[in-house]
Amino acid sequence: MFYLVRTPWWLRRCFPGCIWEIAEQRPIVYLTFDDGPDPGVTPFVLDQLAHYDMHATFFCIGKNVEAHPEVYARILSEGHRTGNHTHHHLNGWKTDDDTYLADISRAARLVDSDLFRPPYGRIGSGQLRRLRHLSPVMRPVMWSVLSGDFDPGISPARCIRNVLDHARPGSVITFHDSEKAFPVLREALPVILEDFRRKGWEGKGIS
Repeated sequence: MFYLVRTPWWLRRCFPGCIWEIAEQRPIVYLTFDDGPDPGVTPFVLDQLAHYDMHATFFCIGKNVEAHPEVYARILSEGHRTGNHTHHHLNGWKTDDDTYLADISRAARLVDSDLFRPPYGRIGSGQLRRLRHLSPVMRPVMWSVLSGDFDPGISPARCIRNVLDHARPGSVITFHDSEKAFPVLREALPVILEDFRRKGWEGKGIS
């Protein structure tokens, strides 16, 4: 499975106006989790974040919020941010614009947020323009570091190295609170958070 762990500058230019990282001089990283809420995985993530006194942004699929409102409520009650991740986890490159934007709007009825992350990071330029027109306050968020936890071909140790070798102040780091990612995330996340805490780094949600 091919993907870029650290997003290069030239790819960022293909999606102008998106948040890729946040200017920081202090040792702060922005932790993000995609595809939840999941009743088996999201509580584990929340427990780990609480243990290490860190916060994150959860990009939630609308239908998962609909199915597991109690898990979504816990995310908010513990001081984390949430973001829209469409209602059905649609790939913008494979979905017509009207269907894609309607799916975002449907998720927005359940996820009250000005943050949006396109599933797979795939959104067409026309979709992006229409989204900004329809919802000027919506801020598209990508990432600067991809953990690779979703990749069944990597070990937890590789996931740990993906994050710790590439994280910088202001990095937006993507994990997944999903069943697919859990075999790797379960082992990797505590080690990563412990390393950040040991070095005096903070983990925050996107404000």
